[in-house]
Parts: sequence; structure tokens; C-alpha cells
Amino acid sequence: MRKIRLVEVRSELAAGTRGASMGIDALKIASIKRQSNFFMRFEPVSVQDENQLLFGDPQFPQAKYGEGVYTMVSRVCDTIDGLRQEGLFPIVLAGDHSTAAGTICGIKQANPEKRLGVIWIDAHADFHSPYTTPSGNMHGMPLAMVTAIDNEECEQNDVEEEVEALWERMKKIGGRGPKVAPSDIVFVGVRDTEGPEDHILDQHGIKNFKTEEVNAKGVETVAKEALELLKDCDQIYISFDVDSLDTSISVGTGTPVPNGLSKEQAFHLNRELIKDKRVCCWEIVEVNPTLDTENKMAESAFDILEATTDSLIDNF
Repeated sequence: MRKIRLVEVRSELAAGTRGASMGIDALKIASIKRQSNFFMRFEPVSVQDENQLLFGDPQFPQAKYGEGVYTMVSRVCDTIDGLRQEGLFPIVLAGDHSTAAGTICGIKQANPEKRLGVIWIDAHADFHSPYTTPSGNMHGMPLAMVTAIDNEECEQNDVEEEVEALWERMKKIGGRGPKVAPSDIVFVGVRDTEGPEDHILDQHGIKNFKTEEVNAKGVETVAKEALELLKDCDQIYISFDVDSLDTSISVGTGTPVPNGLSKEQAFHLNRELIKDKRVCCWEIVEVNPTLDTENKMAESAFDILEATTDSLIDNF
């Protein structure tokens, strides 16, 4: 049986809307309401955050709170590296999506010789760099960090030298060079992209299972096809952003987008994907209870978290 370790990352430096750092506690409140013992079953590791930086203004417009994000990505990298070296399976509960770059870097740092595939279940591609970002919010940049793609041919911003230097440091977290090849990334549910991101998807032929395709084919087929696309990978990491869900459910998240997955689709998709023996880490991000007075988002997210974890346990 896999030894599971919960990793709690209460960072929200890279989000545009405040409150994602409270998502983990919202999940715990949801578990109490469900009368679940989930949070008693697994030993948690908590990664220290840098959210106090939010009381000041961001230093760089193209990489807001970038120094703090660098610190968080580095800390998460080292935490995940340590857990993987011990043979543990991290289930990561995180605030904003930028720290997923740290998760990927940690997996790669622990096993640099193993080819890593990524299944990114999200409304957004998160492939911006400081050169292309429309907002400067770094939760839109984790996949650019880990693939080391600057996308300067689509440059939109005049980037300061300090930001360029910071970005170069970020790309080296977990080791020099890309941690993941763009061709080893599969998207599910991505539907809100900008031109520079579309350029990367087209250039590298990255597969995106849009909601319409999930509806047409069914979750089991999509899961099978996604895993088949990564057949040459030794390890697989799954990142589940709750904004992949339709806006009828995803009220408690910072950047909701219409026409997303249903709760049932996300529930079954994650349960199917995690059955693959190559999956080495699963992550859930971007629950923001300040946007959701009834905590409905966290309740749906918790149901998916618990069911996915149970599927992992049942299949080992």
C-alpha cells in the first residue's frame, strides 16, 4: 500500500484574488460537516508561507511578489523531494497554483533520471511568463517555469532586468533545464487562454481535452487516452485546479470560467487517473472560501479529494 503524506501549502502570493490560503481549512471544515475522519488518517506536513508580503505592494508588475513566490516554489520543491526520497506519495493541498511548479520540481529533483508526465486539470493553461503575462499574477506561470519556456516571440511586456534574473533563478529550481517536456503535458478542461499560450499549445501539439470532448467521450475514455498520451513517461503528476469545474459549482475560487466539468466528471476523472501505477503525486488547488459564503466549493472539492485518495488506496 502507498504511504500517503498530506502536504499543506497555504500560499496565495501569486493569485489575483485574496483568500486561497484559507482553502485548506475550508476543506477541513467540509470534512467535519461530512463527518469524515480523512484528516485523522494521514500525517500532514505544513510548508511555511510568506503571505505576510501581501501587506506590502508587489515589487514587480510582471511578476507580482516574485521573490516570495520563488521562496515558496523552492520550499515546496525541497519538501516534495524529501517525501519522494522516502518513498511517500504526496497529496498536496495548496492555495494558489504557482506552487505546483515546486511540486513538479521536487518530483524531478528526487528522480532526475525519470521522465515525468503532467495531467493538468484546469480552466487555464498557466503557461505565461513575465514576458507574456497580462496580469503579473504568477499562478498563471507554473508550467512555463517547469518547461523553461519564456515565449519571448510572443512578448507583450517590457521586462525589467531584476525580473529577468528572478525568472532565470526560478527556472533552475530543482535542477538546471526543463523538468517536463511540453509534449509530456496533457490538459483537461482548459478553456480560458490568451494568444501567447495558444501559440505554445499549437507549437508543441499539447493535447487539451475540452469539456465538450469529455461530454462526448465520457470520463473513462478521456482518462485512458490521457494516460496513453503519456505512455513513455516513467512518472505522472496530476494537478487539479477547482476552477476546472463549471461556474455552477466553482463559485469559491478566484478565476471561475463557464462551461467547465461537472462535479461528477471531476470526481470520476481523478479516481480513474490515479489508478495508474505511475502516478506519484496528486494536488488540489485554488479553493477560496472568502468567495463562497456556504462553503459549497470546499465541500465539492473535499468529496473529490476523499474519493481520489480512496481510489489510490483501493488500487494498491
